[in-house]
Amino acid sequence: MVFNNATILITGGTGSWGKELVLQLLTHQPKKVIVFSRNEDRQVSMRREIADKHLTFHIGDIRDKEALLQALRGVDYVFHLAALKHVPVCEEHPLEALKTNVNGTQNLIDAAIAAHVKKVIHVSTDKAVDPANFYGFTKAVGEKIMIHANENGSVTRFICVRSGNVLGTNGSVLHLFIDQIKNDQEVTITDNEMTRFFLTQADAIKLLLKAATDGDGGEIFVLNMPACNISDLAKVLIKHYGKELKTTETGMRPGEKLFEVLLSNKEMAHTVLYGQNYFVVLPDTSEPMPNSRYANCPFIQKFAYRSDEKQMSHADIAQLLAESKLLD
Repeated sequence: MVFNNATILITGGTGSWGKELVLQLLTHQPKKVIVFSRNEDRQVSMRREIADKHLTFHIGDIRDKEALLQALRGVDYVFHLAALKHVPVCEEHPLEALKTNVNGTQNLIDAAIAAHVKKVIHVSTDKAVDPANFYGFTKAVGEKIMIHANENGSVTRFICVRSGNVLGTNGSVLHLFIDQIKNDQEVTITDNEMTRFFLTQADAIKLLLKAATDGDGGEIFVLNMPACNISDLAKVLIKHYGKELKTTETGMRPGEKLFEVLLSNKEMAHTVLYGQNYFVVLPDTSEPMPNSRYANCPFIQKFAYRSDEKQMSHADIAQLLAESKLLD
């Protein structure tokens, strides 16, 4: 196994993704898993929840390059999850988003190269494709500098994964809807035509591990995930809890889009189908990949990969929610 006896660091590791990733990595017999984050309370809570001798914690901020240089000594793999990710927050505080999502990412790149890390896996988002908000812009730049970092001649390889909305993560609309339903309130939807890509935490972690295991450097791994109308999600939840509640439109917030895109038109020319469930955006360069891993993978024929093309049925949404194990 690639992670056997390896030292792995996770930036932003106390979040929802981070906790599940830690649990998965600990099953691979690593030498050490390091959670690097600036939230002391969450680290203390996580330390109590996951009692494992291979799990350690490091207080630090990716805005601080020296802290990263110290934390990355002897590290083999890095999963970069730390980010400011809420669209309204990034719209209101663009400089703070820039400091974390762009400058912090560059700090990590520099520190990983200096520490001779084997691979860095950068978590991106569908909002980085044709971005319409500042969060999306910062993540798009983060992807670009990560991919570009492979050209520096170092041993460190940099790979991106691009995700949709993970059900049950902190700040998820799922929690908002459930709270409103349980309190017999009207369920608020910004726009009845809004659609989003969704995946479970389990699938999100599989995507990360797939990129870390198979990535050569320069690729963007994308899970072939279903799209959902947000209004349909609310209706399925209302039915699940046996309520008769109305939904009401509140209007789109600054920076929001009606639909998301996982693969841009330009990327179609160099995106392959990798297995049954993954797309891989290959580097847009005339240089060949380091090996022939993708030689027999077919290039995709789609013109775009948008969340408004085809949505899940109510039955499909109910099944996805059941798989997520987030409903009581």
